[in-house]
Amino acid sequence: MMDGGQHDVTDRAIARALGDELRQAREAGGWTRAQLVARLPSGIGDRTLVAYEHGARQLTVNRLVELAAALGITAPELLRQALQRARLRNLVLKVDLRGLLTDADEHFRPVIQWARNRLVEDPQGVVELPPSAVREMAAMAGCSHSDLTRYLATFTPETPFPRYSKENARR
Repeated sequence: MMDGGQHDVTDRAIARALGDELRQAREAGGWTRAQLVARLPSGIGDRTLVAYEHGARQLTVNRLVELAAALGITAPELLRQALQRARLRNLVLKVDLRGLLTDADEHFRPVIQWARNRLVEDPQGVVELPPSAVREMAAMAGCSHSDLTRYLATFTPETPFPRYSKENARR
């Protein structure tokens, strides 16, 4: 169980990561804040959207669903990406194997070799790793689970931003 301080830090990290994902989705779709706000049935203002995007204000589930729909992405996908980018433990991590292969960090050399071998089995280049797999890999690499989680989270595959478009949001 987390104490109050730890819980507050986690809440802020999630709010910031979710805000970053919202902003990136909006910008990738070519939307201004005013354009997005105008499409929302809730009638929120620009300042509220700014507060969400900066992580200064937490989203309700209903507001997350509303914003995601307006941006043409599903709320679960938006939240999954935000949680992974927030680098929280006990999440299934999506890892871009090709991105991992471009890294030269000697400390994680066994993980980089694993990625090279795994790419043969998974040519699409993106794998999902449950926490148990990350724990085993950490033991193999001689590092902590949290260090490896942070490292692997830096290789989160980029969102295919074409689905964040005004055209997709109209559907």
